[in-house]
Amino acid sequence: MVIVCKDRAMGVVERGSGSGGSGGAGRVRAVAGSGRRHRVAVLVRDGMLPIEVGIVHRIFGEARSADGEPLYELVTCALEPGEVRTDTDFTVNVAHGPEALAEADTVVVPAFGADYDLGAERSAGRLSPAMAGALGRIRPGARVASICTGAFVLAAAGLLDGRRATTHWRSVDDFRRLFPAVELDAEVLYTDEGEVLTAAGVASGIDLCLHMVRCDHGAAVANDVARRTVVPPHREGGQAQYIRRPMPEPQISSTGVARAWALEHLDRPLSLRELAARESMSVRTFTRRFREEVGISPLQWLTQQRIERARQLLEETDLTVDRIAAEAGFGTAASLRQHLQSALGVSPRAYRSTFRGPGGGGGLVA
Repeated sequence: MVIVCKDRAMGVVERGSGSGGSGGAGRVRAVAGSGRRHRVAVLVRDGMLPIEVGIVHRIFGEARSADGEPLYELVTCALEPGEVRTDTDFTVNVAHGPEALAEADTVVVPAFGADYDLGAERSAGRLSPAMAGALGRIRPGARVASICTGAFVLAAAGLLDGRRATTHWRSVDDFRRLFPAVELDAEVLYTDEGEVLTAAGVASGIDLCLHMVRCDHGAAVANDVARRTVVPPHREGGQAQYIRRPMPEPQISSTGVARAWALEHLDRPLSLRELAARESMSVRTFTRRFREEVGISPLQWLTQQRIERARQLLEETDLTVDRIAAEAGFGTAASLRQHLQSALGVSPRAYRSTFRGPGGGGGLVA
C-alpha cells in the first residue's frame, strides 16, 4: 500500500479559496507563500503521554524553509488552561484553552488516560461535553490528526465515520465495538483520509507527522527534519504494526539482509529467487518469512520501494521521466507512468508539479 497526501493529489485550496467541508479540496491551509505560518495545535488532556506531545512539537518545530525560517507555529492547549497531569510523575503547565483550536490549520490529538467518558457513556463511545465543545471550535477545512488511542476522540466526534483509520493494536477490539461505522485498519502505521489522519501508536506518530510535513512542503523538507531528529525519513503508512506473533523457527534468519540489498539495487531486475538466495532460503520459505515480517509479499514491497524511489527523484531532482524510470527499476517511462497512476492516481508530471519542495528547480519532464 502506498499512501499519498490525498489533498495534495487532488489539489489544495489555499486560504480564502474554498468553502471547507469534508473533502480535501476544501481544506483551509496555510501554505508556502501564503504570508503566515501553518498553525498546529496539540490538544492535551489529563493522563497525556508526554512523548506523543513532544513528537508533534519536535517534528513540526524542526521544519525549516530554504532560508532557515520555521514553517510551523505550534501551540499546546487543554480543555482548561493550567496544570495537566501526565502518565508519569510530573505535570505540564498548559497556557492555552480550547480557544486555540479555532485558529489552527492542523489539530493533533494524542493519546490520553481517558479518551472519552467512562461508565455508562463509555459503551456508547460518547465525548464529554467539554471535549465536544472543544472539538466544535475547530474550523471547517482544518486538518485533524490523532496518535494512538487519540483516534477514539475523533471517532466519538464522528470524524472517522466511513473513513479508514487506525489505532493501537491493543485497542482494536474496543474500537470496533464502539465505532462500527469506521473502516478500522489495525495493520498499518498510519492512515491519510485527506482532512483526517490517524497513527497507530507512539513511534508511528513520528511517521505521521513527517508524512504531514512532506505533504505540506515536499520530501526535501521532511528529509531534513528526519536528519535533524535522527529518525528514518519515511516508513510507508501501509507497513504492518509491530504486533506480537509466534516466534519463527530458530533456523530461519531475517529477511532484512535481502531487503537492504534490494534497496541498493532497485535499478536492476530483481527476482524472488535472487532475494531468497541472499538469505540462503528457498523461495517459498523466503516469501513466507517476508510476509510475516513486513506484512506484504516481496513483489508488493519491491513495487512500493520503486514507487518511493521514483517519488523522491521527482521531488528532489530534475531528471527526466525516462531516467527516473530506469533509476527506480521500472525500465521505461510508460511503466513508471502506469505504476504511479495506479498507486497515486497522478502522472509523473503532475506529481512533480504538486509535490516539489520549496526552492526546488523546475526541470523539464518528458
